[in-house]
Amino acid sequence: MKILSVNVGVSRAVDYTNAPSGTTGIDKRPVEGPVRVARPGPAGVGASGLSGDAVCDLRFHGGDDRAVYAFAREDLDGWEKELGRRLTHGSFGENLTTLGVGLRDALVGERWRLGREVVLEVTGGRLPCRTFGAWLGERRWLPRFTQEASPGVMLRVVEPGELCAGDEIEVVHRPPHDVTVSRLFRALTVERESLPGVLVAAEWMEREQLEIARAYTAKHGE
Repeated sequence: MKILSVNVGVSRAVDYTNAPSGTTGIDKRPVEGPVRVARPGPAGVGASGLSGDAVCDLRFHGGDDRAVYAFAREDLDGWEKELGRRLTHGSFGENLTTLGVGLRDALVGERWRLGREVVLEVTGGRLPCRTFGAWLGERRWLPRFTQEASPGVMLRVVEPGELCAGDEIEVVHRPPHDVTVSRLFRALTVERESLPGVLVAAEWMEREQLEIARAYTAKHGE
């Protein structure tokens, strides 16, 4: 299990985002050399956990519980076949493109050591938004992505440090419950009747993070 690439984005003005600034940082590109990772601050105030990475809509992105976003190369490969187009590392706006990590089966509260210094904790999955749909430019992209229930993982920074492509990923803690990222994602989107069953993971999540996720899905209806 390892990091294939570390990806950051710059702020760009676009006509398809509803961010108050009219900008987005979803266009993430691989960078060479180490990137500093640290806690960005609380939701609504903090942005990305990666140095040099733009987060433009703090209402729904960034903050301590969504400091880093990881997506699996294996899932990108699957979408490449379905969409018939090349998807480079960072194409889904992810900070970390991983290899060999079963992200949909990661447990909420699971902790990873990446490289020699960094420890990250899984807080949930990505909730797709209008900007993501417009960025990909695929017909009915948001419901298609949602139905797959393999949203990648959002992570908080437990131990800061530096990351770079090629760093190994080691799972160092798995909490004693069965709430996976995929299960939580389905409960927040297409299977909301199952939401009470995922609350066992609450002690490994900040209550604010769950409330933000609920408000987000209620607002966007995706």
